[in-house]
Amino acid sequence: MSLSNHVILITGAGGGLGGTAALALSRQGAELILLDKSIPKLEKIYDAIVNSGGPEPVMYPFDLAGASEAQYQEMADAIAQRYGSLQGLLHSAVEFSAFTPIAIHKTQDWGHTLNVNLNATFMLSRMLLPLMQKSRHASIVFTSDSAARQGQAYSGAYGVSKIALEGFAKILAEELEGGQKIRVNTLVPGPVDSPLRKKAYPGEEKSGLATMDSLSPIYCYLFDSTSVGVTGQVIDAQTFKIQ
Repeated sequence: MSLSNHVILITGAGGGLGGTAALALSRQGAELILLDKSIPKLEKIYDAIVNSGGPEPVMYPFDLAGASEAQYQEMADAIAQRYGSLQGLLHSAVEFSAFTPIAIHKTQDWGHTLNVNLNATFMLSRMLLPLMQKSRHASIVFTSDSAARQGQAYSGAYGVSKIALEGFAKILAEELEGGQKIRVNTLVPGPVDSPLRKKAYPGEEKSGLATMDSLSPIYCYLFDSTSVGVTGQVIDAQTFKIQ
């Protein structure tokens, strides 16, 4: 299996896309650290991985929005003690409440959304970089949104966070490119039949949308050796072809 001996941390592992990625990567032999604030959701994806014959994952309940810097450091130390290094980091956690005009956007919702979608990606990436530097090759994958990237009206803090996230990923990729160890890319899943899509567009006919499982080959590509040397890219899952 192409991802055996790979340790990969997935945020939002209990969510639709995070869970899809977890199952896909575990089928390739990856050892996973499943991070989510919901213990029942973590238990569900944990059971699905074990029942499918994948390596037993580690569940790490964690609130990205409310965690302190010390708690992020504690996580990094625990990973270092158990594994010694890290080969992958998938930022799949997402916060979206509703489409909201800026004029009535609640300050609390704004801060919470930015904490989960943007600030947490900075904290995790910064804390885990030393562990990833110990690997021969490692991959960081951010998750964006094609609609938010256009500065869509009423996308609020969610839209702002995704625009900023792509900029952060590009900056990080440029900074790490010289070391040729850690590649950084952004995945744009596009319209897929996911829980987030259902929440954002409840009245939409979903039968014509791509399934979440259609993303599995791309998740595997971004973390296996095939993508070594590919960095600083925004990958649109709807048009991307794996070579």
